[in-house]
Amino acid sequence: MERDGPIATITFNDPNTLNALTRDFLTEYWWILKGLSKDDSVNVVILTGTGKAFMAGADIAYMSAMSPHEAAVYAKETVELYRMMEEMEKVFIAAVNGYALGGGCELAMACDLRVASTRAKFGLPEVGLGIFPAGGGTQRLPHLVGDTWAKELIFTGSSIDAKRAETIGLVNSVVEPEELADAAHALALRVLRNSQTAVALAKRSVDGGHQMTLDAAVERDQGLFGLCFGTPDQKEGMGAFLEKRPAVFQHQIPAG
Repeated sequence: MERDGPIATITFNDPNTLNALTRDFLTEYWWILKGLSKDDSVNVVILTGTGKAFMAGADIAYMSAMSPHEAAVYAKETVELYRMMEEMEKVFIAAVNGYALGGGCELAMACDLRVASTRAKFGLPEVGLGIFPAGGGTQRLPHLVGDTWAKELIFTGSSIDAKRAETIGLVNSVVEPEELADAAHALALRVLRNSQTAVALAKRSVDGGHQMTLDAAVERDQGLFGLCFGTPDQKEGMGAFLEKRPAVFQHQIPAG
């Protein structure tokens, strides 16, 4: 992990396994997220990989001997890891440099935003192994691209290139490989020029609404919107707008 002010960049660096989702990875990444959750100086986290892969999926040799109970626990631990990212009031950006398959695709989907290299490939090939994507893929993919595309990708196990992923709404943008790091950083800066108080509350609203009916989500939004008006950033943002000057935000995120 490298730091650049409020931006942290985490690079998956095991090219011999194509950055596989191993037990060691799960443990190390959990500790990294735990540390980030307590670090208020970081507002945006960029994830990327080395070599040919962002993350090529799970360690199949490790998974192949699992009992049903062990497999359920493994899926639970993976889902909890991705949920930590969603529940953290920081913006996660996946800079997908290559293969994002299986658990790697699920990890990218757990990010808030996704920028892909033209070399990137996305897919959930689990059904070809006699299993299905249980790291949240069957739930997150329909939210991102709709049931029709999600079912085709999940049921066929097919992979798609970056351009197709952009067309169906799986990624925000596609750039040349040499431009990927700069594109992810530029996107992070576009997020950071705003009130991180407001961004965090907006993330809380979007992600929390997935679990609710429309009426309940809209009602919850009203409360979160009200919280904005008890923060210094709302006073500063609106004051700066009326005074025609740049805003200087404090980025204090209210609890609750």
